[in-house]
Amino acid sequence: MKAADFGKVAVLLGGRSAEREISLLSGNAVLAALKRQGVDAMPSIRPNGRSRPQARGFARAHIALHGRYGEDGTVQGALELLGIPYTGSGVMASAIAMDKWRTKLIWQAIGIPTPRYALLEAGSDYPA
Repeated sequence: MKAADFGKVAVLLGGRSAEREISLLSGNAVLAALKRQGVDAMPSIRPNGRSRPQARGFARAHIALHGRYGEDGTVQGALELLGIPYTGSGVMASAIAMDKWRTKLIWQAIGIPTPRYALLEAGSDYPA
């Protein structure tokens, strides 16, 4: 593909999670790399941390958001509803992967070897 074939690319960065600062760093690195390659890329973020890719007519999105609201299927679902192609895993894979316990259960159910684990609750003293 040529750079022009990508159309206008939204780089979603920042966000509302505890990992906002890392997302800003990685998102700005992605943005700079896309621009160096001649891609029409722009950051898509607002001061409150919410992104609105549909507001500027983006053809696709590069998700550089981390943690909740970025890697948990939330933004992926919104982009799918808007019909905007995006990078990374889809809604279900993103949501399941953020839930480490359920991911382990799936791995065990299909026979993927996984180390033993302990499920902790808030306020626990593990190991006791």
